[in-house]
Amino acid sequence: MSAFRVVATTEHFVVLNKAPGVSFHSEAEPGLVVLAEQQLQMPLYPVHRLDKVTSGLIILARSSAAAAEFTQLFNQQQIEKYYLAISLDKPLKKQGWIKGDMVIGRRSSWKLLQTMHKPAVSYFISQGFTDLPFRLFLIKPFTGKTHQIRVALKSVSAPIAGDVLYQASAEQRVYLHAYALVFNLYNQRYSYVCPPDEGDRFLQLTSSNALEQWAEPWALPWPSYIAAKQPNITSNN
Repeated sequence: MSAFRVVATTEHFVVLNKAPGVSFHSEAEPGLVVLAEQQLQMPLYPVHRLDKVTSGLIILARSSAAAAEFTQLFNQQQIEKYYLAISLDKPLKKQGWIKGDMVIGRRSSWKLLQTMHKPAVSYFISQGFTDLPFRLFLIKPFTGKTHQIRVALKSVSAPIAGDVLYQASAEQRVYLHAYALVFNLYNQRYSYVCPPDEGDRFLQLTSSNALEQWAEPWALPWPSYIAAKQPNITSNN
């Protein structure tokens, strides 16, 4: 299995589709950035990251100047990210905000609190299927906290399939995938969509055209980040 495949190459950055189980950082073996530099034969600069268990789209800048631009865009919530996840459990709600401060818990897991000092903020929609034994989630995180989406779905009683760290049953993989990216860089708009292609449950979705209605997730009626900060909207709405 390849560690990644190239989705796009531009003057300022590359976009990769990372395989699940590939570490972003070098551990005992070279991580994603080192592997990409070796294969593409160019210096690359990380500007965000994905968990080891997560597959999908990731940006690597091709210069320190471009990396600085991306860092600013991420800090200003100017890069839209959309994730797909599968859960075998029925959520407490089918869509809505999930937000709250996060603190480290047991075994390197995280917990979501009711406080809102520096909260992790996500909004999600979901759908079930008559012929598939799981529920599909489309999540838009407005912040970039460690394990944010994994904790968010666990908090609504729908841990991601395969995510044993958050009390889901073991599966072929953790069914979390970075599905789409949208941003403007140097006055040019970029949008990328990458359906998942690893894991039997994800392949069931793509073979049945279940993602067709979410082909351009940025075109859906998402609420704004400003709305998330309103005091009358809680983590249970």
